[in-house]
Amino acid sequence: MSSDFESYEQDFAVLTADITGRIGRWYLQNCFSDEKKQMVANIEKQLEEARELLEQMELEVREIPPQSRGMYSSRMRSYKQEMGKLEADFKRSRIAYSDEVRNELLGDDGNSSENQRAHLLDNTERLERSSRRLEAGYQIAVETEQIGQEMLENLSHDREKIQRARERLRETDANLGKSSRILTGMLRR
Repeated sequence: MSSDFESYEQDFAVLTADITGRIGRWYLQNCFSDEKKQMVANIEKQLEEARELLEQMELEVREIPPQSRGMYSSRMRSYKQEMGKLEADFKRSRIAYSDEVRNELLGDDGNSSENQRAHLLDNTERLERSSRRLEAGYQIAVETEQIGQEMLENLSHDREKIQRARERLRETDANLGKSSRILTGMLRR
């Protein structure tokens, strides 16, 4: 049983050494974009193999007699810690890689954080000015709408007045017509 464990240990050591070498930042920086993608895929595959080896080693430790299991258990803990460290390093290198890709796409050189900050501040100020202008424009639109409503109400009242005046004029015209006929009739008599 322990010979299987030792075989897994050797495979794990070789694999983790290879992963460590590949994860190194200098190695990722010396590649082109497609090579980096391929390397990331290879490292992910190797990490999966290392996890599987850890599982196999853990199964072997469970089958070892309890009196000698303590030594192997402490080795397993150190291997798990090493695996966690490798995964964390890989994650950090992927984040750095994604930052590099972003910088390549955006044309940033990574050294212009002050320029970026100044640019962001300028953009923020521009946005604030635009927001104030929009708010002022909105207030003007609201005031214009209120004035328009008042004007429509005034025009509506004026229309009613004009219609009443027109009605009075018709009544007056009708009354004048009657008066004229009455006076004409009186003149004939």
